[in-house]
Amino acid sequence: MTFARTTKLFGREIAAVAVTFLGLLLVTFFIGRVVPIDPVLAAVGDRAPAEVYERVKVELGLHLPLYEQFWLYLKKIAQGDLGRSVLTSNTVLADIGRVFPATLELATLGTIIGVSIGVPAGVLAAIHRGTWIDQVVRVVGLFGFSVPVFWLGLMGLLVFYRILGVVGGPGRLGVAFEDIVDPITGVILLDAALRGEWEVFRNAFSHLILPACVLGYFSLAYVSRMTRSFMLEQLRQEYVTTARVKGLPERRVVWRHALGNAMVPLITVIALSYANLLEGSVLTETVFAWPGLGRYITNSLLNADMNAVLGGTLVVGAVFIGLNLLADILYRLVDPRAR
Repeated sequence: MTFARTTKLFGREIAAVAVTFLGLLLVTFFIGRVVPIDPVLAAVGDRAPAEVYERVKVELGLHLPLYEQFWLYLKKIAQGDLGRSVLTSNTVLADIGRVFPATLELATLGTIIGVSIGVPAGVLAAIHRGTWIDQVVRVVGLFGFSVPVFWLGLMGLLVFYRILGVVGGPGRLGVAFEDIVDPITGVILLDAALRGEWEVFRNAFSHLILPACVLGYFSLAYVSRMTRSFMLEQLRQEYVTTARVKGLPERRVVWRHALGNAMVPLITVIALSYANLLEGSVLTETVFAWPGLGRYITNSLLNADMNAVLGGTLVVGAVFIGLNLLADILYRLVDPRAR
């Protein structure tokens, strides 16, 4: 590929990301204007004098036409200003920086669990299509799509925490282990390992593993189903028949050649599954009292804190855009034909 063509393709990717992000900004801006919540009243309270109300309205720029308000909104976003949270009195960016590592930690482990089990399960289901193995994988996946996440979380707490006592309870840490490790990254497992606090590490892991398994189960259901579908398509291709005729071992035909080609679309599936766990863990974080982004957005919405809600929504959208871009890059690395 020539340098000029590479530059052109790179420019297209950047332009597509920029347009998508601009659309995201436009949507979040108008959501903030059409919801039946007065941001001025949320800031000053419903007992504030009329002159205070008008002064704050002017300070927020809400007296201007919509197109001017949107321009001011774009300028603030460009400066990293997502506004100030009414609920915490902190800047929204600071609040998100505090809670997002908890969601990142939870979603990452959930994705690792879902992918490490879901991909082999999907491959085995495709190899043994129509057998009891296939039926078990499909039933497990169907159950994962059907069962409510809050019910599964509550049952997990009842069985593994209350009855068996093999995992930690709600929250990220036990009370005795809080504030022992000074945050470096905000990810407790990583911070505890960097500080050499292995007791804190074990306690944090005992609290993390159950909610991560709950999220991982839903990721497993989606990934295994898509892996099975992709593998069935690949196993019908002529190159698989040719490889078998040439006498290649079945393990190599399936796990190297067929799965290697199935990984191309599967990368996108895994990236989207990861993004869904990052933004869709609201109920899981609520059940397990996990102080992450989903719980932060929910509490902000219940308290009419629209700056925090829109800031969190913007971050979630940016994560989706970033992971889609990463999936496109990995797609080209894995599949030479896409280059």
